[in-house]
Amino acid sequence: MGLDISHGAWHGPYSYFMRWRTTIAEKAQLGDLRKYEGYNGNKPLASIEKEGLQILLSHSDCDGELTPDECKKVADDLTDLLPSLSDDMHERTIVFIKGCISAFEKNETMYFG
Repeated sequence: MGLDISHGAWHGPYSYFMRWRTTIAEKAQLGDLRKYEGYNGNKPLASIEKEGLQILLSHSDCDGELTPDECKKVADDLTDLLPSLSDDMHERTIVFIKGCISAFEKNETMYFG
C-alpha cells in the first residue's frame, strides 16, 4: 500500500513522498519542513511565498485533489527547482511535473489517494 496520485504523478510509499517534499522544501530555501504547521512545527505554511510550493507542501499526502490551475502553479515552481535536484529526486520531480501538466492541459482534477 502506498500513495497514488492521478495522471501518473506519483506511485510509491508515503514515507518517500514525505522525503521528497522535505527535499523540495530544502532546495527551495524554506528550511526544515518539520518547523511548519502540519509537520509538527508552528511556522505558517501561508508564509511560503511561491504559491505552487505552498499548495504542494500544505496538501494532504493521503487524500484530496488539486485543480488544474493549482497543478500548473505546482509544476511551474517545481520546474524552477529542477537544476538543484539530483538523481532520484530529480527524476521523481520530473514525473510529478508531467502529471501536473497532464492534468492542467486536460483541464482535469488531480486526485491523491
